[in-house]
Amino acid sequence: MSASPPSGLRPAILALALGAFAIGTSEFAAMGLLPWYADDLGVSEARAGHVISAYAFGVVVGAPVTSFLGARLPRRRYLAGLIAAYGVLNLLAAALPGFDTLVLTRFLAGLPHGGFLGVAMLLAADALPREARARGVTQVLLGLTVANILGVPLAGMLGQALGWRSGFALPGVLALVSAALILRYAPRVGVDPDARPMEELRALKNVPVLLVLAVGAIGNGGLFAVYAYLSAALLATTTAPGWVVPLLLSAFGVGATLGSILAARLTIRLGAIRACFTLLLFMILTQAFCALAVGHAGAMVASALLLGLGSGIFVPLQTRLMDVAGRAQSMAAAMNHAAFNAANGIGPLAAGMALDAGWGWRSPGLVAIGLTLGGLSMLALLVRHSRR
Repeated sequence: MSASPPSGLRPAILALALGAFAIGTSEFAAMGLLPWYADDLGVSEARAGHVISAYAFGVVVGAPVTSFLGARLPRRRYLAGLIAAYGVLNLLAAALPGFDTLVLTRFLAGLPHGGFLGVAMLLAADALPREARARGVTQVLLGLTVANILGVPLAGMLGQALGWRSGFALPGVLALVSAALILRYAPRVGVDPDARPMEELRALKNVPVLLVLAVGAIGNGGLFAVYAYLSAALLATTTAPGWVVPLLLSAFGVGATLGSILAARLTIRLGAIRACFTLLLFMILTQAFCALAVGHAGAMVASALLLGLGSGIFVPLQTRLMDVAGRAQSMAAAMNHAAFNAANGIGPLAAGMALDAGWGWRSPGLVAIGLTLGGLSMLALLVRHSRR
């Protein structure tokens, strides 16, 4: 069987990938734009990090809620509705005044994130044979990673030229376009007669599922501890001009795109657990390099590329969840995004505390190493439980 999706499904997958592109642009642009909205709204850079954490915690809350409420909805309308809401909330974040309002609208924008991406990746994975499911996940995930090459730097350039609010308006418009395309091209299938919302919730009691989510929530915290403050560290510790920030963000995007492709191959070759172990070790090395690179613009751009390569761990985690979630596939898929964004909340929060304590701009890298070691500990518990 071919590892490519059926031709009739390709426009739908492209529409879903555009939604993922909008989400990736919005989520990561908030990190790249941090120095500008902190300055404009009169808050410290550490406090401005609350905007990032608010979005992340919105995803954590929204993933189980949207999965439960959407279990009996047709996937086409469910996905279109979520990404349309996402677009409107991003436009509100761009339009409404005040720091507290920005934090609130970013929290609300996070609510549809996990439900949309989780079901979108399931749809793509279901179109492929079992042994190639990681490629299906990657096809939608590439929308997120390509956003870091094109969308995030573009949002950053718009933010510098027209004001940081335009950096949130851009993904808002893209999300609304994605909603229209999903309604046009996604398959018109009815409600799944076997859908059981309460059974979806039981995924949250499944120990193997919870251990996989713990690996992602803690282990990926290191990634975001560094990335959230990378732009601010570059501007604070080097004499690099402003245009280097989009270059830095693009380098991360290139690394994340390559990392997703390589992670899919690694997962197919080694299996999900061994792939996770390999990638977590790689992440520790890259985070150590990120700490050493602070103060040197060229090295910091290179560290962003390497940091992005490690972000592909999402692929083996998603694949492992498909193996252990049983009938609660939608909930487990959405909760993987919740775990990823719990990391996006934990990492910047911990790194911000280190910065507030006066530990300096190298401290996010050191915080990151500690969090990734925590992820390795969770992976060891997962392996132990699997053997039992």
